[in-house]
Formats: sequence, C-alpha cells, structure tokens
Amino acid sequence: MDQRSSNLLDEALGLDRTIEPWPLRGRVVAIEDRVETSGSFVLHHLLKRSLSPNSSNVSIFIAFSQPFSHYDRILRKLGCNLVTQRDNNRFFFFDMLMLQCPGGDEGITPEGGLIALYGKIQKTILALPEISRKNVSIIIDDLSLMEVATNGLSDYVLDFLHYCRTLTSEFDCSLSMLNHEDIYSAADRPTFLLQMEYLADILIKAEPLATGLATDVHGQLTVLNKDINYGQGSSNKISNFHFKVKENIVECFYPGSRG
Repeated sequence: MDQRSSNLLDEALGLDRTIEPWPLRGRVVAIEDRVETSGSFVLHHLLKRSLSPNSSNVSIFIAFSQPFSHYDRILRKLGCNLVTQRDNNRFFFFDMLMLQCPGGDEGITPEGGLIALYGKIQKTILALPEISRKNVSIIIDDLSLMEVATNGLSDYVLDFLHYCRTLTSEFDCSLSMLNHEDIYSAADRPTFLLQMEYLADILIKAEPLATGLATDVHGQLTVLNKDINYGQGSSNKISNFHFKVKENIVECFYPGSRG
C-alpha cells in the first residue's frame, strides 16, 4: 500500500499515530469477508505493519489456508521480506495446512489438536526477549479451515480463540483472524460468527458493493473500532470506505471521492 491509500485503513485501526508500542496490543481484530470479496489483504497489511523496521514487534502467523511461499511472495511485493524477518526471529510461521484434530474427546487432550497448537504459541512467546513479549501479533489466516481441521466442531475453535484471548491479557499481544461470513447457514451463523464478533475489539467487514460489480472498485470495508478512548470517556468508531486491490498495493478511498 502506498501512504495515501493506507491512511484510511490505518486511521480506522488506530495505526496512524504510533508504531512503538504496537497500537493493537491487547486487542482482538476480526475480519469477515465473502467468497467474492476477499479480505485477506487486510491481514497482509497488518502483517506488514507489525513487522515495520521501526518496531520491535514479533508476528506469529498460523496458516490454515496457504503455505509460507504464498505469503512471502505477497509480502515481498509490499516491501517486506518474510525470510529475513524469520531469520531475525521476528516472524514465526506455523504451517497447519495438514492439521487433523483427533475425533471425539481426543480433540481437547494436551497431546493433540488445537490445545497443542496453543501450547506451541505460548511457548514461542515465553521464549522471546522480555521487550518483544509485549509486542506480539498472533495472526490466523482462515478460521473456516480451522473448523475443517476439527471435523466441523466449531466449539473447539471457539475454545481455542478464548485461550488466545487470554494471551492478549497476559502478554498484551494482539490477535487478528479472518473468517468467511457467507459460508455458514442461517442456523450456524449466530453460534460461531456472533461469538467471534463478540470477542473482537475491532470488527472489519469486506463486502461487495451494494450497487453490484464495478471495474474501478472491488468492494467496501466497514471497520467498527470498539471502546476508543477520547480523553474523558470511550465510544465506538465506525469507518466505511471502498477499496481496489492491485498487484502490489490496495487503494482505499471514500465513496464518491474518485471521478
């Protein structure tokens, strides 16, 4: 993203003021997209910002959707070398593409499934220098595929997210996660998505335009940033703008601001 295009998204997320300490620490960011309107570019942007050369932030990336090579290729186009960041112990990539949690009660034993993954995340954080422990970003690229790995048992996924939520309190790290809003039936949606939205301090929705497809606009972002402090109190901040995904940038702009 160029500076002008990223400003709207950064302002909505509170990333426009400072890099150190990490502005999202202690917060949960939930991204919901749809099959025809991917929100993965928001994860890419968060990852790039968290690995800024001017910060001591560390990112733990949990991949259920794509291998390391995929993200390395995308982040290189954005000006961030994940291989270098990995070698410098600022980027930890957990490849979960082949994860299959045991069925039945075995899925919640310490030896298998998501509990083992949580233990690995916690161990990684504890092994970091103390200065980095307070600036950790945990990023999950696809919660729907995490559900697939647990044989569709969404309660296991919710338990895992609650465990990760405790890390945001214990270590002041941030948790960002992506899920697909339109793959659930009407009966399933209140059970899982609403729980995820409840956990989130920042909710981002990537949706198609209400007016349909357009060549110069790929979709719209709505960002709900909860409990923003404004001196004497706090309130929710809602931002809405359009976006267009290009090869090495994503342009964000207000509706009607482009001729």
